[in-house]
Amino acid sequence: MKKTADIDPLDRTFSPATLQGKGVRGKYFARVAKGTNLVRLSPEVARLFPTEEAVNNALLSLAELSKSLPNLTERSKRMARKRVAA
Repeated sequence: MKKTADIDPLDRTFSPATLQGKGVRGKYFARVAKGTNLVRLSPEVARLFPTEEAVNNALLSLAELSKSLPNLTERSKRMARKRVAA
């Protein structure tokens, strides 16, 4: 016989009969989709930007910079030169 200290209170098996109520598929989907925008940062980036505010400030300043340099992300309109085999 096991002592009460040896019994793990979380080590139980649940059957659908023991659960109360009926599960509803997608019950919280609209709430989660509306209010969640999580992004996982790599450890290197997390070290550079330790707070949420630091990340937001960096991204906002990058967005402002990209607005002031509109040609930064556009493709060149100049025709590419054909390479000649040497």
